[in-house]
Amino acid sequence: MARITRIDALMVDLVPEVKRTDAIQSFVSQETPILRITDADGAVGTGYSYTIGTGGPAIMSLLHRTLAPALLGREADGIERIWRDLLFLTHATSVGAITSLALAAIDTALWDLKCRRAGQPLHRMAGGAQDRIPLYTTEGGWLHLGTGALVEDAVRAKEAGFGGSKIKIGRPHVSEDVARLTAVRDAVGPAFEIMTDANQRFTLDEAIRRARCLTPLDIAWLEEPLPADDLSGHQRLSESTPLPIAVGESLYSPLHFREYLQRGACSIVQVDVARIGGITPWLKTAHLAETFNVPVCPHFLMELHVSLCAAVPNARWVEYIPQLDRLTSEPMRITDGHAIPSNAPGLGIAWDAAAINRLAVPGSAFGIR
Repeated sequence: MARITRIDALMVDLVPEVKRTDAIQSFVSQETPILRITDADGAVGTGYSYTIGTGGPAIMSLLHRTLAPALLGREADGIERIWRDLLFLTHATSVGAITSLALAAIDTALWDLKCRRAGQPLHRMAGGAQDRIPLYTTEGGWLHLGTGALVEDAVRAKEAGFGGSKIKIGRPHVSEDVARLTAVRDAVGPAFEIMTDANQRFTLDEAIRRARCLTPLDIAWLEEPLPADDLSGHQRLSESTPLPIAVGESLYSPLHFREYLQRGACSIVQVDVARIGGITPWLKTAHLAETFNVPVCPHFLMELHVSLCAAVPNARWVEYIPQLDRLTSEPMRITDGHAIPSNAPGLGIAWDAAAINRLAVPGSAFGIR
């Protein structure tokens, strides 16, 4: 493969189509850095990352001033070497969200370039384990919504063939969460999965209490019940409840997942390709979870996670939250409630260059050659 000769990047700030609230925040925007890598033969790979409303300019600065210049002249197919070299280049800010999110933009672009040059889709280049992944929806389960709206959305998702719905929890009293979830369960029946997400809201004692109250509803999992860095708390909670405990969207290194898995502190891994630092560490984490017989149900970024989930044997769900509709010419393919990975060479994302340029944040673009 030819050497890298040019890097171009910009950031788009996407305002969500629907109001999104959880127990700790409201999503007002999705800052989306988009990076293009060109090699000496003129082949181009496009990658991206994201934040939920804050930190995007810091990611762009790290890319512009530190990471992108270090790519020039490198062999683009040395993805593993490049990823590790860039990690050590930023050792003073690793491991952490800003660095991982910046690394992800580069790593996904390199994988896109590699797949395009090989004429293969990502899901095959990275493993080819599955050809479709069941979908559950989060888009109608936000915390501010009334019980009637939750029920209506879950019923609509079931009728569309989706396998489950995620409901945000964390109302002031556990009885409120139970009442909302009970209404949904009564409407959809026992075979439709109900996922719950606390977004790190609870203390350990409250998490234990809420898990006890939620157990009769047979929920699919209790997601992020505690702060993500409370490893011992998650271990104690997992030991106290039969409910599956899901973590991962706020972990930024495969080593963090190793600690959770070794201590039995989770039973579902929700590794996020952007927050873990790209496809290279995402695959390591997914295969690590496989050795513990733990499923992968990644957080957000469905347009990319569909291909990664299809690449590994232990991926169970793709989370339906559209992010890139305004930046692409084709949406993710959905058939009978399943996400279908694209067979087009590359990441499988049909970028719309004109839309990206039109929606770019003024002053965010840079080019290095």
